[in-house]
Amino acid sequence: MKKLSRNAIIGYPAGIITGITYGLNPLFAVPLMNNGASIESILFFRYTFAVVLLAAFLILTRQSFRITARQAGVLLALGLLYTSSSIFLFEAYNYIASGLATTLIFLYPVLVAIIMVFLRVVPSWPVWLSIAATFGGVIIMTQGSGGDSLNPIGIALSLGSALVYALFIVIINRSKAIAQISNTLLTFYSLTVGAIVFLGKISFSDAPISAGITTGGDWLNLAGLALLPTIVSTATLAIATRNIGATKASVLGVFEPITAILIGTLMFGEPLTTNILLGIGIAIVAVTFMISVTKR
Repeated sequence: MKKLSRNAIIGYPAGIITGITYGLNPLFAVPLMNNGASIESILFFRYTFAVVLLAAFLILTRQSFRITARQAGVLLALGLLYTSSSIFLFEAYNYIASGLATTLIFLYPVLVAIIMVFLRVVPSWPVWLSIAATFGGVIIMTQGSGGDSLNPIGIALSLGSALVYALFIVIINRSKAIAQISNTLLTFYSLTVGAIVFLGKISFSDAPISAGITTGGDWLNLAGLALLPTIVSTATLAIATRNIGATKASVLGVFEPITAILIGTLMFGEPLTTNILLGIGIAIVAVTFMISVTKR
């Protein structure tokens, strides 16, 4: 039996962490939205808190903030894509159950694989098989969502989030301009773009920036959003993508819908059905198969 390479030892755990932490979005976001906070305000504070924490880390570790004009262009595109993914996801929460919305985003591995084929990077058969199995598992999970109304607007928003997230992953993997930028600095600039975008959106609205954000619990939820589904998930996504490739990193995102569904069940009373458990089992087996077979 071959030993896992250093890249695999780093990349696979990072990909798993990415899926779990991104799947925590509903845990922090849904209570804020239920309290009347606007999506723009939630995402502005989420990104701003994350940027401040990352800036402090970069300063303490004496890393340079310097980037070239070419790198700035790529980072701007990454920031806009990541921002769009967040907007689409949070808007989807208004139309369909949070667990279902976050589950549908996991169709992005299929989109990543298709995009990579157009870039003449064809995944091996174990990866395609894992994609097909995880896709099937997600569909089965979706069927077990307890009679939720499949509002087409919510479905479209979730799929839009999946598409821009897939583009985000591919650019990180393929762009030579940002290949030498640290994962922390990449995350810092991507989120800075998002913070600026949301500040601009809020400035054109009549609502106060902190409307619906009144209690200590609200601010803790914002801090949680900044730390786990934002800083940790984005940084580990970059690590995973750079070490094991865009397609494999995205397949490991299967832990995202698993986490989201568990959060929905345990925290928001969404049902945990036989179909959901079956879908989770299929997805885990598929990911385990991919890791065991493709030890490059």
